[in-house]
Amino acid sequence: MIVTTTQSIQGHTIREYKGIVSGEVVFGMNIVKDFVASVRDFIGGRSNTYEKAMIDSRETAQREMEQRAAQIGANAIVGVSYGYETVGPNGSMLLISISGTAVVID
Repeated sequence: MIVTTTQSIQGHTIREYKGIVSGEVVFGMNIVKDFVASVRDFIGGRSNTYEKAMIDSRETAQREMEQRAAQIGANAIVGVSYGYETVGPNGSMLLISISGTAVVID
């Protein structure tokens, strides 16, 4: 399935618009990961722990969106946008959402 942030796909014609599809993931870090990340924050550098969690969650949200598009007969998604927001008590969890327009292309 082609997934793009653009409104069109070069070399393809959009034949049908199926509707908006989305995928959402909420994740929280456990205390061990939080501790490791806080040490990294203190000494400087990138937090591989959080980066991996963000990448995994973003990929999961995208797969969920693609599955929903396929269920309604789409073979591509255009106009994709990601959103990130903290949720839960004290902002202890992160919501990653992705949405786009499911389409049928030739």
